[in-house]
Amino acid sequence: MKKLIILLTACAIGLGYAFAAEKKEKAEKGKKERPALTEEQKTLLKEIREKYDANKDKKLDKEERAKISNEDKKRMKDAGFGGKKKGGKKGGKKKKEAEK
Repeated sequence: MKKLIILLTACAIGLGYAFAAEKKEKAEKGKKERPALTEEQKTLLKEIREKYDANKDKKLDKEERAKISNEDKKRMKDAGFGGKKKGGKKGGKKKKEAEK
């Protein structure tokens, strides 16, 4: 009986490690390494943060980001910030086909 319990425990531990390793591998596989920021980008981020960080926590929360002017948004875009949004366009082909 002891041998059976030991065998089942060992199997459970082995399966646990296998699933944990697989999950970790999948998580790392989807991550892309970000390129390093240039000095121009660092300076721009610092300026934007100083200008719009109302609560001075050195982070821009949702409300603070909403107050960024179109001019500053353009400056950020020109500096290389503001990549593609996740999820793409809403509706896509199906919406266009439904309108026809």
